[in-house]
Amino acid sequence: MRTSHIFRPLRAQRGPAAIALLLASFAASPALAQNATQGEAEVIVLRPLSFFKVNDLDFGSIIASGTAGTVRLQPDGTRTRTGGATLAGNDGEPARFAGLGTPNRQVNISLGANSIFITGPGTRMRVRDFEIGSTPTAILSTTPTRFTITSALGNYNFPVGATLEVGANQTPGDYSGTFTITLNYL
Repeated sequence: MRTSHIFRPLRAQRGPAAIALLLASFAASPALAQNATQGEAEVIVLRPLSFFKVNDLDFGSIIASGTAGTVRLQPDGTRTRTGGATLAGNDGEPARFAGLGTPNRQVNISLGANSIFITGPGTRMRVRDFEIGSTPTAILSTTPTRFTITSALGNYNFPVGATLEVGANQTPGDYSGTFTITLNYL
């Protein structure tokens, strides 16, 4: 079975599932303003031999300078930088995918392209060296990498990090793009 998904490398926006609580006063008193409380409820029901995106790749906030640099986001969430790219804050998270196969089943995982470009208000930036958080970690490419599902229930999840090339004097703003991960159950 071949399953292919396209993902945005920025955090997905989720719509809230609102739950309004009605509050009533039992004593005679002046009217008071009350706040509605909102919460979210989500579920994904898996079918056999499936996989899905849990969250998007997010390099976090960075500050560009007059010198080009890179930001590497490892599958474990560690961010490092080189050159003129400065990390701002502690945000950023790897993409995460999960699915359901069968125990000891082999799967091939590959990318649609070995690098992508993300676009925004300034010059586009290249994202490369996609890395899967397996044991040991491995660089993903268009050539399939074979893994074995080791869970007794057949469920699995894996993070994906990458390296972002930041241009000299990169224009501030939000940048986004997509990358494709294909998983083939063997």
